[in-house]
Amino acid sequence: MNPPKHSIDAKRTTAKSMVAKSTAAESTAVKSTAGKNAFVNNFSANNAAANNAAPTDQQRALELRKHKIFVTSLLVLAAAIFLGCSWWQSQPGDTPGWVGYVRAAAEAGMVGGLADWFAVTALFRHPMGLPIPHTALIRKKKDQLGDSLSQFVGDNFLNAELITSKVRAAKLPEWLGAWLSERGNAEKVSREVGKLTTNIVRAIDAQEAEELIQRHLIDKAAEPIWGPPLGRTLDALIDEGKLEPAVDEVVTWAKSKIDDSEESIVTLINDRMPTWAPRFARQLVGEKVFREMASFIREVEADPQHPARKSIRKGLRQLAYDLQFDATMISRVEEWKAEIRGSRAVKALPEMLWDKASTGLLSAAEDPESTLRQKIVELCVRWGENIRTDAELRASLDRRINSAVEFLANNYSSEVTGLISETIARWDADEASEKIELMVGKDLQFIRLNGTVVGALAGLVIYTVNQLLFGA
Repeated sequence: MNPPKHSIDAKRTTAKSMVAKSTAAESTAVKSTAGKNAFVNNFSANNAAANNAAPTDQQRALELRKHKIFVTSLLVLAAAIFLGCSWWQSQPGDTPGWVGYVRAAAEAGMVGGLADWFAVTALFRHPMGLPIPHTALIRKKKDQLGDSLSQFVGDNFLNAELITSKVRAAKLPEWLGAWLSERGNAEKVSREVGKLTTNIVRAIDAQEAEELIQRHLIDKAAEPIWGPPLGRTLDALIDEGKLEPAVDEVVTWAKSKIDDSEESIVTLINDRMPTWAPRFARQLVGEKVFREMASFIREVEADPQHPARKSIRKGLRQLAYDLQFDATMISRVEEWKAEIRGSRAVKALPEMLWDKASTGLLSAAEDPESTLRQKIVELCVRWGENIRTDAELRASLDRRINSAVEFLANNYSSEVTGLISETIARWDADEASEKIELMVGKDLQFIRLNGTVVGALAGLVIYTVNQLLFGA
């Protein structure tokens, strides 16, 4: 028995309406999902080596093909059942009543499957190659998709108010204080600082470092005229009494030299006296001169106000004056400076300084027991304890963190979100469409499957209700 024409028309109309609504909702959802997955896929491609569990594009393509074959086979099966039932009903004689029900379900399932196939396909390409309007949406709307995704992330994730509220709720100062106050965590910080220091030092080019030392240390030190600053420094040291130890050292040095030079003094005086003088007389004169010199230097050593000491101070004062105001002395110092700069020792100084500094830093950074590493541990523990016990300090840190986060969110969130739209804009339209399809195509095939099944069920229900209400 053939179903009434009006029931078939009603069924078709209702099924198409349901499919249209499902397709519209599906399209909206898929666009959002596709945009998100496209953005994620860009990063997953870069991190595929680090994540061995993530499926490759080949694996995704194979999985998508399997689902497409299955869903398409189901659509073909529905079409075959519809055609078989239609042929059966067209034959002479009575047709069993259940054939109408099967035909209605198959027809609606076929319609629903075709509609969903069209909707899913239209997202990525032109169905059957036909340039139908509002198809190949991903390829055409790639840039708009990137802009929309960028705006979505900016409005919902990089919003300054949202971020600051999350940061404030996290109570970072309290957590930081409790974490740092534990010595094990402080040692972790010290270890990481040591690694960072080591990497920085090893990354610095030795030649560039030596040039920097030469340009900013040695050359800068040699730029000004040395005489006047040296004179003023010497004046200040004399006024503050800072040179008295130097005077003492000079006197002590002179005393030790005289004490060690008795034989040399006697021999020198013996050689200078007339040859006709008796030998013992020459010996006596030499010994007398030595004793007088030794006695004099001991007097100088014992008396802080000895005239010899005053003479030394006077000489130093005169030297300080000449260094500041005597053109000849200033010129002589400059000549001395030029000789020093041109010496081999000074030319080798940048290399020596960098070698010593880098070696010392590397040794201190790599040794957990070094003073540097232990100081970092102590500072971290002390700072953590201060944060944990000082409410005012915690409040201050909280304000600063929130201000910094708010500043970054307000001023640089657009830079981050702009990266999304710029990255998507650089993608090739066909390649982007293919990659997005690989990411979400499996789920979209389930939409096709659901469309076929739901359409069949809807057609069956509609036909049943029609039969109950209006009969054969």
